[in-house]
Amino acid sequence: MKKKVVVIGAGPAGIMAAISAAEHNKEVVLIDKNDQIGRKLRITGGGRCNITNNCSINEIIEKTLSNGKFLYNSLNKFSNINLINFIESNGCKLKVEHKGKVFPVSDKSDDIINVFSKVLNNNEVVLKMNCEVKEVLVSDDKVSGVRLQDNNIIRCDGVVISTGGMSYPHLGSTGDGYRFASNLEHNIVKIRPSLVPITIKEKWIKDLMGISLNSVKITTKISNKKKISSKGDLLFTHYGISGPAVLEHSAYLSQYSEVLESTIHLDLLPNYSQEELEQIFHQESQFNGSKLVKTVLTNLLPKNLCSKLLDLLNIDEYIKLGQLSKKDRNRIINTIKTLTLTTSGFRPIKEAIVTSGGISVKEIDSKTMESKLVKGLYFAGEVIDIDALTGGYNLQIAFSTGYVAGINV
Repeated sequence: MKKKVVVIGAGPAGIMAAISAAEHNKEVVLIDKNDQIGRKLRITGGGRCNITNNCSINEIIEKTLSNGKFLYNSLNKFSNINLINFIESNGCKLKVEHKGKVFPVSDKSDDIINVFSKVLNNNEVVLKMNCEVKEVLVSDDKVSGVRLQDNNIIRCDGVVISTGGMSYPHLGSTGDGYRFASNLEHNIVKIRPSLVPITIKEKWIKDLMGISLNSVKITTKISNKKKISSKGDLLFTHYGISGPAVLEHSAYLSQYSEVLESTIHLDLLPNYSQEELEQIFHQESQFNGSKLVKTVLTNLLPKNLCSKLLDLLNIDEYIKLGQLSKKDRNRIINTIKTLTLTTSGFRPIKEAIVTSGGISVKEIDSKTMESKLVKGLYFAGEVIDIDALTGGYNLQIAFSTGYVAGINV
């Protein structure tokens, strides 16, 4: 008689758990609150689905900010190469783009979803969509079933909780897995947003709303000995800063709750040294002292940003190069290289790409993904206290932990 398994949550971790369980001769029921599988998967990578990253296993672990070493077994059992081969062998060609990001050749996330739908169907996985689990049932410290919202009970031998975090609640990630685990005496590491825009205290930041910069270096001093830095595109918003560099920086900051209200420094022109900027000003003033300082700046930075920088320094925006003192020139350059902002926290977790925190890895067997407290209970994906940077790493972690949970449940 086949072992019966219930998988809660039809995101990447749950889908892979259901597939691997079914392929290992188990009767599988996959439950989700949404009307279709992979709702969150459809919007990743701007709807193109950055499915994984074409890098080494060690690099995935390096890009994992919380408990990366916990993933060694999962990633070796089902690596990014295994995932790529799995998807391509089921009819969806993939391509590698900048920084190793892997996408479907078609640039359509639906093509990835179609692969999973086909494989789930081929393996006779029972899908229960628009269905909500109310409680995981346990008898004698062993899983015995799940109770649904309508109070019906599905009896089973094992349960995989793959409900995601608390990001994108409109797509069903409302923290149910934390509640299930907590009710069964598991510890939940504090839930925090990660890969999320940063809010800024300075009121003048809203004057820069809509201005984007292609290359900015962001630095925060954690202590006398430790600094964290991120580099990339940045967008000024009405509440603070966003964009790829900021999202990455937030992932690092979320590991240090004491620096939520901290000073960050923006190097607006990291590709220019202090000396090179001084040389530009010197040459321009030698060539044409009647040129406006603002004109020189707008060759380097957006016009509205230049006006705001001069305003912050109380320097007349119509001042000419020949009128600019050496002291003010140095003040301008120093501000460009170290624009100081004060963070006031993060945007709400519903705006985060990933949830940091979750079920403590100390209570999960990394070789099987089984709970150390309840026999027959398994965890996979973002519900666990593991989070990584952007680039396909978080999805790979979900697929790998889902695969291992599925074969062992």
